[in-house]
Amino acid sequence: MSADVRQFQFGAELGHTLSTELMSMLGAPPVCYGKAALIGTSGAMEHGAAVLHPTLGKPVRAAIGGGKFLMPSNHKVGALGGQIDLPLGHKDKPWSFDHIDTMTVSVPDAPRADEIILCIGMSDGTRAHPRVGKGPNPT
Repeated sequence: MSADVRQFQFGAELGHTLSTELMSMLGAPPVCYGKAALIGTSGAMEHGAAVLHPTLGKPVRAAIGGGKFLMPSNHKVGALGGQIDLPLGHKDKPWSFDHIDTMTVSVPDAPRADEIILCIGMSDGTRAHPRVGKGPNPT
């Protein structure tokens, strides 16, 4: 089995496990989601893409009961103690500006050169005190 196929499988398994755990922490059903991967310096950005993109979204959507919009994502290579910005967006309404947000994630002793930090984020509401607007005005 190739490394890419294993990474695709990891994405599906982690998508299911992490989304189930995240939903148990929320006070209400999630309306926003996002994903990110920080790859250690011995890896390549494509290692993160292989975990994030082909198979991770399907089990997350199954766990939350839908999700018409693509999960916003980010991936990059970084050194020990590096940071990754995890984007969030509404699962069904991509133009809901009140739900567009980003959170910075880091693990002080990771990623080691041969590690990947995989992040999934969910929210059951908008960001705090949104004031941008509800989306584009129809003309």
